Amino acid sequence: MNASDLTAGFNRGVRIAGTGSAVPDRVLSNHDLAKMMDTSDEWIQQRTGIRERRICDPEKGEGTLWLSEQAAALALEDAGLTGADVDLVIVATVTMEMTCPSTAARLAGKLGATPAGAFDITAACCGFMYALNLADSLIRVGRANRILIVGCDCMSSIIDYDDRSVSILFGDAAGSAVLEAVDDPTRGSVYQSLQADGRGWPSLYIPREASQIAAGDEDNPIKLGNLRMNGREVYKFAVTRFQRAIKDAFEKTGLEPDEFGAFICHQSNARIIESAVEKLGLPDEKVYVNIDRYGNSSAGSVGLCLDQMRKAGRIDESKPTMLVAFGGGMTWASSVWRH
Repeated sequence: MNASDLTAGFNRGVRIAGTGSAVPDRVLSNHDLAKMMDTSDEWIQQRTGIRERRICDPEKGEGTLWLSEQAAALALEDAGLTGADVDLVIVATVTMEMTCPSTAARLAGKLGATPAGAFDITAACCGFMYALNLADSLIRVGRANRILIVGCDCMSSIIDYDDRSVSILFGDAAGSAVLEAVDDPTRGSVYQSLQADGRGWPSLYIPREASQIAAGDEDNPIKLGNLRMNGREVYKFAVTRFQRAIKDAFEKTGLEPDEFGAFICHQSNARIIESAVEKLGLPDEKVYVNIDRYGNSSAGSVGLCLDQMRKAGRIDESKPTMLVAFGGGMTWASSVWRH
């Protein structure tokens, strides 16, 4: 199957005009965590592949909006554009500082993207993927010509650092991209999926009050307002859905692993990525991994990887790129992108 078969009916395609990413300067290493709780560098690395993660400093004004602005400004600069050039701003996050106004609206104001539309979406670690697929679709059907997307989470703001089961995993980051219309409909997301199964929500959630605590989780010592996770259930879900999403993309496009130029995977756990590489025959050199340095940055993860790979020249744009993620909800998503 070729790209024209997958994009039949569309008159426009989409290109990535620019990308940007941002992480805080502050490093929180496994050794730092070992001073705060009963854990060790060896224990964390064996289970997750993480050595360190980046953490915002609220006293310096760092947080979700700050990270989003840094990444978005770099993406616009990379595209040679200003905020006034975009029609829509989408921010994917679960750590919005206010529910009203949206992070996207505040970001648009800071960037001079007026009167562009602006809204937030919440899809946890799948957030950037949901934004990417949505933006591609809106541009293809002619509802917008240029869209700025940001995936950003300041996970340190919702982590209980008295608990080692969750706190060792997460860091703070933002990734951004500017998407714009092109005449060639075979460019952009030639195959995509957005899926969810809300029945699994108690495996990964943030209860704000006692009445929201899932049945059977009443004795969980993690403070209200902080992320709770059933690590075993999430791992099983992630391994299954992650590999299924990749296999579905292979089947729907008719492409083989070696026909892709790069695989951009959500950085949740190095063991999950390694399992997919082994079982699906993904070329190891084409699968990007940065979880050792940044941890799981939720909605910031895929966008951060995309920007770092583009800037390092690790994306062969003569071949399609596969992007895939999974997260709370439970959600999972994929996109096969032709440059």
